[in-house]
This record gives sequence, C-alpha cells and structure tokens, in this order.
Amino acid sequence: MTSKITYVGELRTICIHLQSGTEILTDAPTDNHGKGEAFSPTDLVATALGSCMVSIMAIKSKDLEVELKDSTVSITKIMQSEPRKIAKIVVILDMAIQTSEKNKTILEKSAMTCPVLLSLNPDIEKEVTFNWK
Repeated sequence: MTSKITYVGELRTICIHLQSGTEILTDAPTDNHGKGEAFSPTDLVATALGSCMVSIMAIKSKDLEVELKDSTVSITKIMQSEPRKIAKIVVILDMAIQTSEKNKTILEKSAMTCPVLLSLNPDIEKEVTFNWK
C-alpha cells in the first residue's frame, strides 16, 4: 500500500504516505464548494507532473554530470466545467544552469518520458516550456 487517505469533513482529506509518514492535506477548491486552504486533488495531479519532470531530468543529469539545483517549475492548471476535469496543464521549467545544446536536448527528452506525463489522459492538453539560463 502506498498511502492512506482519511476524509475529515468539510471537503478536506488527510493523505499519509505510508513509507515516510509525510502528510498532505487536500481541500476542495473555492470554485467547487471548498475552502481552498490546501492543494485540491487536481492541484496535486498538476503539481505531480512538474515534480516528476524535474526529478526525471535530475536523474538523467547525474549521467551528464550536470547539477539542476535551484531550477524551478511553475504549474498552471486549467479546469473545464462540463464535465469538470483538468483541461490543460501549463508547465514552465526554468533551468538554473548553463549546459551544452546536446545536454539540453537530452534533458528535455528525459522530462517528456516522466511517468506522470505518460499516465495522464491524452485529452489533457500539456503545454511544456523549457527556459535555460
């Protein structure tokens, strides 16, 4: 088992990662009857995409002897109303390194093989931009 989720009322859950004990709260967003005081479940999906992409790049960067530290990922999630679902995720990766064009290409291709990206419904539009220092 990966995690345990407890519904605590008022459209909030507590999610516990069983291996580490780390907790994440979720709230329904304000546009869907919630308080918006924590990540919504769909926020976590979009955020997981960015985290996964930069993590896969970091794994590959070790082979290239490149350090990605201080690079950032900005996520914008766009919902559609009928049916209510994620319509688009905009990912902007600001890479805080200087490296060769070859390494940039390798790292970008690596990011596009991230398991979260490959697991998302193909109907979700994914707009990915890499900004290199």
